[in-house]
Formats: sequence, C-alpha cells, structure tokens
Amino acid sequence: MIIASIHHITFPVEDPLLKFFIELLIILLVPLLLNKIKIPHLLGLLVAGAIVGPYGFNLLSRDSSVVVTGTTGLLYIMFLAGLEIDMGDFKKNKWKSITFSIYTFLAPFILGFIGGYYLLHFSLSTSILFASLFSSHTLIVYPLVSNLGIAKNPAVNITVGGTMITDVLSLLVLAVIVGLSQGDVDAAFWIRLSISMIAFALVVLLIFPLIARWFFKNVADKISQYIFVVVMIYLASILAELAGIESIIGAFFAGLALNRLIPHTSSLMNRIEFVGNAIFIPFFLISVGMLIDFSAFFKSWETLGVAAIMLVASIGGKYIAAILTQKTFRLSKEEGLLIFGMSAASAAATLAAVMVGYNIVLGQTADGEPIRLLNEHVLNGSILLILISCTISSFVAMSNAQRIAEVDRENTIAGDKQPNAHILLPINSEQMTEKIINLGLLMRTKSKDDQLYALNIISEDKNESSVKNAAKILEAAVKLGAAADVQVQPITRHDNEVVAGINNVIKEKNITDLLMGLDKDKGFSTSFMYNLYNGYLKNEHVNLILYSAIQPISTVKEYVVLIPPLAYREPGFFEALSKIWNIARNSGSPLKFYTTADIIEILHRIIKRSAVEASFVNIAKWGEVDQVIADLKSDQGLIVLMADRNRFSYKSPIHTITQYLNENRIENNYLLIYPYTESIADAAEKRAINNHQDFAEIGKLIQKVFR
Repeated sequence: MIIASIHHITFPVEDPLLKFFIELLIILLVPLLLNKIKIPHLLGLLVAGAIVGPYGFNLLSRDSSVVVTGTTGLLYIMFLAGLEIDMGDFKKNKWKSITFSIYTFLAPFILGFIGGYYLLHFSLSTSILFASLFSSHTLIVYPLVSNLGIAKNPAVNITVGGTMITDVLSLLVLAVIVGLSQGDVDAAFWIRLSISMIAFALVVLLIFPLIARWFFKNVADKISQYIFVVVMIYLASILAELAGIESIIGAFFAGLALNRLIPHTSSLMNRIEFVGNAIFIPFFLISVGMLIDFSAFFKSWETLGVAAIMLVASIGGKYIAAILTQKTFRLSKEEGLLIFGMSAASAAATLAAVMVGYNIVLGQTADGEPIRLLNEHVLNGSILLILISCTISSFVAMSNAQRIAEVDRENTIAGDKQPNAHILLPINSEQMTEKIINLGLLMRTKSKDDQLYALNIISEDKNESSVKNAAKILEAAVKLGAAADVQVQPITRHDNEVVAGINNVIKEKNITDLLMGLDKDKGFSTSFMYNLYNGYLKNEHVNLILYSAIQPISTVKEYVVLIPPLAYREPGFFEALSKIWNIARNSGSPLKFYTTADIIEILHRIIKRSAVEASFVNIAKWGEVDQVIADLKSDQGLIVLMADRNRFSYKSPIHTITQYLNENRIENNYLLIYPYTESIADAAEKRAINNHQDFAEIGKLIQKVFR
C-alpha cells in the first residue's frame, strides 16, 4: 500500500465517500473533455478506469462495490436494448435478425477456431470455447445510438435482435464445453438444460407481464414503479443464472417482457434511461477499464500473438458478418457500418466466458502449475480485445449513426416526415391531469417542434381559490411533461365561456389537435354534447380527440380500432391515423382494426412504411360495432374514428356510439377521434381527397404523413 502524506489517505482509496466522489468526478469530467475533441466518452471511461484501477495508478480497487454497480450497468444496457426495441419493427425484421445472428455467430467462430486449433494448437474443446468468445458482443454504444433518435432504424433493430440470439448461442457453447470438461455431458445434461431454458423463457415472457400490469394498475407512486423495474431486472437475471445461462440474457428478456408496459415517451421510461445513463452504465465501463493491464503485453510475446489472433477473429469476423448482412438485405453503406460498429464491441459475455474457462483447471504440469481450459495469455488477450473492440465500436457506430441521423433530419426539413403537431390539453381537474398528459405524450412524435399546451379556463366570477387551483393543475402538468423530458407550455385563460376560451386558444396557438378528457361519472351529458356539436367541432382544421381513462394507459394490452366505411375520404383521415400510429408505436400496444376491405388495403400500405403490430377484421355492416364494443376484454382499449353529419363516413350508428357508451359505462379506456373536416393542404391533397379512386394520390398522402 502506498501511504499518502496528506490527510493520511491510503491508496487504493478505502474511504467510501472519497471513492464514490472520485468515480463521479470521472463520470462528470471525461465526457466534457472528450466531447470537445469528438472522441466517444465510452472510450474515455474505459481508459479512465484503467488509469485509476489496480493496474494503473492504483487509486481505486475493483472491489465488490465497483463490481455490483458495474454489473447493474451491464444488466441495464441489455435491459434497455430489450425495452426500447420496437416490437412491430422487430417482428417485421425477425428473419433479418436471425440471418444476421447466423452471420455474426459463424464468421468470428470460424476464424477463431482456425486461430485456436491450427495456429495456437489448442485442444479441440479449448479451440471451440476460444472461438465462441468472438461470436458474442456487448451493445455498449446502444444508449448513444438511441439518444440520436435512430433506435427504430432497421440496422439497429436487426443488430439488437441478433444480439440476443448470438449471445445465447455463444453462452450455450460455453455451458456445453464446461460440461464436457467436467465429464457430465450426457442425455440428462441436454434434457436438464433444455427444460430450464424453456421454463425461464416462459416465466419471464408470460408471468412477468402479468405481475407488472397488476403492479402498474395498483401502485401509482413513481419511485415504487422505478424500484419495481430494477427488481424485475435482477429477478430475471437470477432466474437466467438458475437456468444455466448468463444473467445478461435474463436482463434482455426482462426488457422484452416489460416492453409493452413502459411507453417509450413516458416519465417512467425517461427515469429508467436517465439513471442508467448517468450512473450505472458509466460505472460498468469504469469497472471494465479497471481490468486492463497494459504491462501484461510487454511481459510476453506469446500474449501479444494470442491477442493479435483474437483481434483478427473478433473484429474481422464481425466486419464480415455486417457486410454480408448489408449485401443480403440491400442496406445502405452507413447502415452496414452501423451494424458492424454496434456488434464489434466485446465485453460482457466475452469476459464472462474467459473467466469461466480460466477458472477451470484440467490438471497440473510437472512443475505443479495448473493446466487451465483457457490460459493466462487468453485472459490478458481478452482485456486488449475489450479495449480495442470498444474503441472501434465507439468510433464506427457513432460516426455512421450521426450520418443516418443527419439524413433523417434532412428528410424532416424537406417535408418527408410528419408535420409538426400543436396539441392542446384543456384540464380542469387534478384527477385528469396525469391521464391527459400521458396520452398527449403518446400522441406526439419525438420531434422537438411538436408542442404540448396545457390549458385551464378560469371564469371571470371565480374566486382566488379557483385561481390557485388552476395554477396547481398547470404546475402538475408541467412537472409530468418534464419527467418525460418534454416541455409542456401552461396557459391560463380568463373567460366567461369555456368553449369560447378553448376556441380562441386554438386560433392563437395554431392548434392541430384538441385532446379533451371525459369525466367518467358525467359521460356525454346534454350540455357536453351541445358544446361538442356547436363549439368544438366548429374548428374545421383541428382533430378532436375525446378521451375516457379508466386504467393507466401503460396497462392497455391492445387497442380495438373501429373505422367506418369511406373514412378515407375525410380530409383528416391520414392525420387521425398518424395519431393512432403514434399511440401504438410509443406504447408498444398492437392494434386490431375493424373496418371495410378498401380501408384494410390502405392500412396494409401504411404498415409497409411504418411498422406496428396490427390485425384486421372485415366488417360488412357498421351496425355490428355495438357487439364489438360489448365484447371488449378488460385489458383492451377502444378507438373509434367518428364523423359529424354530412361527412363522407357518417353513418347513423355513429351517432349512437356516444349514447351506447353513456348507457353502458364500459370499464375500458376509449378515444373518440373526429378528424378535421377542412384540409389546409395543397391542391394536390384536395384532389386526392375528392377523387378517392386515385390510389397513386393516396400513396403520396401516406408517404407524406407516415414514416
């Protein structure tokens, strides 16, 4: 131990307060310094860990506290990858992910086996384990790629989906080789491993969502919800280890299990990402850096030779797999390199497999030295592999991700993406505040130009307490938006008439969407219906959405969507559909459409451009919808495209839906959407609206509104 003369501080630092301070200082300063010279801070944290670690200046030891927080960071990375994956896009790209996983498993494996068996002269079992080290990869750059707003890019979806498969395969090889080395691989071993893996997958993917849905329905406390998520991550990881597979696979499966229950634009999602990116993931990178021993490469030429073979097998194999994937699916050059960059990093699974192999002693030499399944040269070589692969991964992934993000921004400027939305949320009670804000967050895109306005109308004759209550409601709305990293602009308006006040704000703020909450007890009262038809629906350029919230929106498992015949003739049809699409994409809930054959054809064309999970039921008579509503399950939500009188899609049964909902008071969330009736689009759009047999024009509308 080195004794410091000042304040009697010993190195490595043992004082927990000072130790944590040093680690936080690294997390704070490294990104600030490296961002100025365009170096990914992930690399900086790895190097910083090496400098302060036991093989550097020995300022900090890699003790249990570092290992615990680092392990949590690793689990967090895999959990976020499963949580943020777009299930619609994943299912659309599942065969691409499977193909990529085959490429990215076999290419490095073949190169690694050749290097181990023919060049390093390892035994057959050691060569197979050695080769499997390079097939797995760690998505250390995923948080940064996600922050650029391209998490839904096909290349990202393919890579994330393939990661799960290839990591499972490589860890399965590890389990088999360990079993072989211990001499217990027989029929019972395979049966036991298969049953445990199937049982693990069923428990996490089927039982976890049931538990989480119940919890989110009954526990509204935000802190408790976050702690519950962390508990589920660790529980899934423990179950994975009990099943004989690595804990990172358990964390990934936990993300998949909670994917539909944590909306991508919610405050809970923002909280999960914030804590992970601010604390746990940086700690993981620092803990990995502490394993790097640069001196080992100067002690033995054999270590350098082994490390060189490992680098060629891993980096070369991942590059070959990425290029094959790019050529197979005709992706752009940037997307191919993004796949390579994301899959090039070897860290978690590689290190875990190396440590397992290193700790297995097969016998002893004549000098009494242990004969290990993987020797110390492979252990030291893996450390160099981690450093170099993470460096390459950071530079390649981020440079190509930024290019893809720039193209997306250029398309937005050129008008190829959805127009900016200005969503108005009139709120008059504390009970409705969170419900309305949460739906508003789901309806918006991730564009920073989309605006949310929270409005409270105060009658002129109200007293001071009403003014204070309005301020309290709007303050809560702003905080809810801030929790999801979204700015909600509060508006207080004094007006004798609520309808007039709302309509005036619509004109002043160029509102595109008016979202109004329905009181469960009042429902569609006579006064509300009068205001609806004689006030709100007079705003011809605005989509009107009426929302009744019975349960937390995150617990809705599926939305049943009713679309009347000829609805596509309405000027606001595609804009209204885009809101439904946003709700499905941001919440992860699939859609089940009940509509006519011609509209189903249009919906299929939209899905090709913007994948969501959807199923379709062709209904011949609109009068059947009452039975559809009556058959709703408790975890389903209802969305109905409505129409005012004298519209193309207006049918007399539409008028009775509000009456049916009033009389039956269904225990389901529902939205009634009245698309705008007067288009402010250009002449070409108007021609498409008035000539609906021209599906080429409809195709142009789909291309403009949907991604």
